[in-house]
Amino acid sequence: MSIPSLQALGQEAQSLATGKIIPILPAATETAAETEVARTLQICNACRYCEGFCAVFPAMTRRLEFGKADVHYLANLCHNCGACLHACQYAPPHEFGINIPQAMATVRGQTYADYAWPPALGRLYQKNGLTLSLALAAGLFLFLALAVALRGGEARLWSGELGNNFYHLFPHNLLVGIFAPVFLFVVFALFMGVRRFWKDVKPATSGVDVSAPAAAEATQDVLRLKYLDGGHGEGCHNEDDEYTLKRRRFHHLTFYGFLLCFAATALGTVYHYAFGWAAPYELPSLPKVLGALGGLGLMAGTAGLWHLNRSRHPLHGDARQKPMDLGFIALLFLVAASGMALWLGRATPALALLLCLHLGAVIALFATLPYGKFAHGVFRTAALLRHNTEKRQPSPIGLGAD
Repeated sequence: MSIPSLQALGQEAQSLATGKIIPILPAATETAAETEVARTLQICNACRYCEGFCAVFPAMTRRLEFGKADVHYLANLCHNCGACLHACQYAPPHEFGINIPQAMATVRGQTYADYAWPPALGRLYQKNGLTLSLALAAGLFLFLALAVALRGGEARLWSGELGNNFYHLFPHNLLVGIFAPVFLFVVFALFMGVRRFWKDVKPATSGVDVSAPAAAEATQDVLRLKYLDGGHGEGCHNEDDEYTLKRRRFHHLTFYGFLLCFAATALGTVYHYAFGWAAPYELPSLPKVLGALGGLGLMAGTAGLWHLNRSRHPLHGDARQKPMDLGFIALLFLVAASGMALWLGRATPALALLLCLHLGAVIALFATLPYGKFAHGVFRTAALLRHNTEKRQPSPIGLGAD
């Protein structure tokens, strides 16, 4: 320790002995949103009434100051359940104006844009709204429909001669050539973004590598959506002070519906290349069962989330992100609904139009995945991995240990 530091400590000790107040300067932040999170967490750290609500507050008590990396980590650890807002004695209209859900949501949206890859496309988060999402799906639908119409012959937009084989319209290799590059780009873009996020927050969360027990607990937290129970198991809030588990249940339907649909597609790929069994598959084949269950779950989940999003309390979250949220929900619903319609209408003259609609929705969804609401699941999983690693280490300040 240098001599100036010893002198500074001596002056602080003398000030404390004489009863003088020593101001605590906040850690460095770069944006107004980050500064607001740091301000609110300093107050919350003194109060700690909400300590048992979710992972954010135990993680908060391990810190005396909140720099940029801490703020980014805690913002993505927040599940925006709203419990702390409705319990807070300093919430608006109090002069402190503490609103953790809104402050955290604003920073989360900022992190998605800041960590986007390539960086130049980060601005798409602000522009990826409902209108753009549906317009992209509609444009792709019209493009595919025009391509079918121009081919002519057996591949017509309205024909009962196709049977139920959509490969007469779009050959299998063509579909692979369209979707494989898009899928690989999505995976790579999300990986690069979360890699930069991880590199920044790891030193601020003990710096220790993730252990097997920490990974197992984080996985369980993700699959159960543990922190959407309000900390007491009765649920979180939506439009008022009432506890509800609706957000957790509709998120589960959406999440597992999406996974079942993805599993159906992956299994169909195995069937095609490993066994030579070409689509379309019918009941009771496993791809069809998984796809049907996933489609129904996805439709129910997204319909519920749409309703909850539209009726949510205005102090919850960042209103500027609503278009992005609704655009993602709408595309998920359109993918599921068009897929179910394609299955039910596979033997009708509407097959070509339904296939073009479904493919357009799927391409639009995957093209916007790295720059839309889907990213929150990836970043939140990374934050939960760091949380379950950090909490296994001794508290760096010796206070508020887990």
